Amino acid sequence: MANSKYEYVKQFETEDEIMVPNIIIVQINGRDFQRFSEIHEFQRPNDEQALNLMNSCAISMLEEYPDIVCSYGFSDEYSFVLKKLTKFYQRRASKILSLIISFFTSVYVAKWKEFFPQKELRYPLSFRGRVIRCASIEVLQHYLAWRQCDCHLTNQYNTCLWKLVECGKTEKEARESLKGTQKQEKNELLFQQFGINYKTLPEIFRQGSFVLNTKVEDIVKYSENGTPVKRLRRKALVVHSENIAGRSFWNEHPNLPMELGGFAEDMKKIDPDYVRSFLFESKLMPSTWIVIRIDGCHFHRFSDVHQFEKPNDKPALELMNSCAVAVLEEFQDVTFAYGVSDEYSFVLKKDSQLYQRQTSGIMSAIVSFFTSVYVMKWNAFFPQKDLKYPPSFDGRAVCYPSSEILQDYLAWRQVDCHINNQYNTCFWMLVKSGKTKSEAQYSLKGTQSQEKYELLAQQFSIDYNTLPAIFRLGSSVFREDLVVYDNGAPIEKFQDKVVVRHCNIIEPSFWKAHAGIL
Repeated sequence: MANSKYEYVKQFETEDEIMVPNIIIVQINGRDFQRFSEIHEFQRPNDEQALNLMNSCAISMLEEYPDIVCSYGFSDEYSFVLKKLTKFYQRRASKILSLIISFFTSVYVAKWKEFFPQKELRYPLSFRGRVIRCASIEVLQHYLAWRQCDCHLTNQYNTCLWKLVECGKTEKEARESLKGTQKQEKNELLFQQFGINYKTLPEIFRQGSFVLNTKVEDIVKYSENGTPVKRLRRKALVVHSENIAGRSFWNEHPNLPMELGGFAEDMKKIDPDYVRSFLFESKLMPSTWIVIRIDGCHFHRFSDVHQFEKPNDKPALELMNSCAVAVLEEFQDVTFAYGVSDEYSFVLKKDSQLYQRQTSGIMSAIVSFFTSVYVMKWNAFFPQKDLKYPPSFDGRAVCYPSSEILQDYLAWRQVDCHINNQYNTCFWMLVKSGKTKSEAQYSLKGTQSQEKYELLAQQFSIDYNTLPAIFRLGSSVFREDLVVYDNGAPIEKFQDKVVVRHCNIIEPSFWKAHAGIL
C-alpha cells in the first residue's frame, strides 16, 4: 500500500487467526436456494444434475486447494475440512472463508452450462458461509455425523412431501400430514402409498456426497524402450457411504487419519446441541460503519493470462464496476462503494442489521454475489475472450466508528489509486518504449510524484491530468435521483438509481453534495 496521512485507518483492521490445533471447517449454503431452484425448475425432491454440479465444484475445490483434505455435501450445502496443521493463508478465518466461497461460486457459474445445457442461468447464484473451529477430532466426528443425519432426515421428509403433492395434495396439506411423524412412519408411508423402499433410493440423495483426495498412478511419459514412466498424483473422488463418521470408513482412506487424526470409537448417539456449541458467530460492533473490502486473488496472473491491457484495461474496470452496481442493487444496506483495479470497498449503513451483523454472513454473501456476477457478465465485457479459469476474490470486514474516519478510509483508497496508477502508467510506458521490466523499475526507484508527471510529459508527451478519470480517480458507486431530459423537458425520473461516477471523494465538497450517502 502507498504511504499517506490516511494510513492510520489500518489500525481498525483486526486479525482473526484460528489457532492450532483447531481443525478448520468452512461450511457454505446457497442464499435463498429454494427460490433459485424453483426459478430454474429443479426436479423435486432431488435434482441429480444440480447435485452433480455441486459435487463437481467440490472436486474443483480440492484440486485448487491442496490443504482441503475432504468435503461433505448435500442439497445446496457443502462443508470443507482443512488439514489440522494447515497454514493456508496463515489460518485467517476471513481470508479462508472468502476465498473458498468465492472460488466455489465462480466454478458453479462457470460450469452451469456443462450440467444444464438447455437452461439459461437467469440470475446470479450466491452462497453464504461460516468458519467452524473444531477443538478436537471428536468434534469433527460429531459434526460430520450431524450433517449426514440432517441429510437423511431432510431427504426422507422431502421425498414424502413431494410424493404427497404429486398425488394431489397441496403443499400445505402435505406438510400437515407429515407433522409429528417419525422416521419409521415416513418409511411406511412411502412403501405403502407409493411402493417406494426408501433404502433403495440413490445413495447421493440419502447419504450425501463425500469428496476426498487420493493418490493414483498416472503415466507421464514413455522411456526409450517403450516402458511407461508412472508418477503418483492427487485426484479428488466422490464417494457415498452410509456412515462417514464411522471408524471403518475413516480408516479405509489413509489420508484422512494422517491429515486429521483417527476416530477413537464409533459414535453411539448424535448430539446436535454439542456440535452447535462450536458454531458461535462473531458480530460486528453496533453503530459503526461496516466496510467489506474485496480483492482479486492472484489477479496479476489472471490479467496476464487474459491479456488485459497495461497499465489499465477499461473493459476489465467496467466489469468490476458493473459487479459493484449489482451489489448495491442486491443489498439495500450497502450505501456506497469505491473501486480501483481489482479491489472494491462496500460501505454498509451504520444501523445495518443485515444477517444480524454477523461477520461471516455479510462478508461471504457479498464476496460470493460479486464473484457470481463477475463470471456471469464476463462475455458482455469480453465477447472475444473466453474465461480460461474461474477467478476468485478474498474479503474482510472492518468497522469504522465515525463518518469522518470512514471518509479518511475512502480517501486512503483513492490516494492509493492515484499513486499506483501514476507509477504503473510510467512503468508500462517505459516497458513499451523498449526497457526491460527491471530497467523500468530501476528508472522509477525513488522518484516523486512531480518527477513522474515530468517523465510522462517529456518522454511520452502525456499530460497525466488528461488521462481518463476512471484510471486516475477510481470508481464511486452510489444511489441518486436522476431525471432524463428530452429537448430540455423532463421525460423520466429515477429514484435511488445506482450510478457510477469518477470523482474526487477526498474533498469535503463531494460529501456535502451527496449528504444522503452517509
